[in-house]
Order: sequence, then structure tokens, then C-alpha cells
Amino acid sequence: MDIKLSTCFIAVDDHDKAIAFYRDVLGFEVRNDVGFEGMRWVTVGAPSQPDVDIVLEPPLANPNASPADKEAMAELLAKGQLRGVIFRTDDCDATFERISAAGAEVLQEPIDQPYGVRDCAFRDPSGNMLRFNQPRKR
Repeated sequence: MDIKLSTCFIAVDDHDKAIAFYRDVLGFEVRNDVGFEGMRWVTVGAPSQPDVDIVLEPPLANPNASPADKEAMAELLAKGQLRGVIFRTDDCDATFERISAAGAEVLQEPIDQPYGVRDCAFRDPSGNMLRFNQPRKR
């Protein structure tokens, strides 16, 4: 049995800003941009991983969610309290320079972690934490 990651979801509060960040700063391709039940779903992904999609979706994409639940999720997103994503890079320092030069909010400059990676962290335009790690050579 071979099980692989196909799709993951990142909540965003402004699709146009998210597209500009993920496409123009991170270099991802926009694979899909559609409306569905009054919401907008945008799929992006790294050209080097054509079989892995990241869906940029509203904070609570359940059309049956209550207004209170939608508001609570939007507030958590605004505070940066939703879980982030970890990306792998072959050059953490160069990745850091490119993303910080684009004006992204820096959470952590590149450092060697005790668990075997060199990594850095940023917030995307919606407040999600994104980490970029590079495995250290042994």
C-alpha cells in the first residue's frame, strides 16, 4: 500500500493577497481558481511537486457553519492561531533572504535546530505561520 499526501488546506482572508504571496514570492503555480457555493477556492503548488496541491480557502469553508463559528475562525486566523505549514527547501538562507526581501513578516531567522534541520519562519499575508526547513548534512 502506497499512501501519499495529495492536498492540504491553508486558510486565507484575502485570496488576491494570498495568490501574490504564494505565486510571486514562493514561486508556486496557480493551478485552479474557482468559485463554489459563494466561496473562492484557489489551488497552488510547487512546480517540483505536481501531485501535491495546496488549497487556499476561507477560514471556515463549511457552507453550513454558523455565523458565530465563521467569525471565531476568522478571529483565530487574524491572530495567527491556526496551525501552519512546513515547507522543505534546499537552501534555507537563500529562501529566507528572498522571502524577507519581499516584505513578509519574519518570525524566526535561519537557525540550526536540535532535531536535524536548519529552518526559518514567516507569516503569510493572512497570518499563517510558514516554516522553511533544510535538512542538515550528516
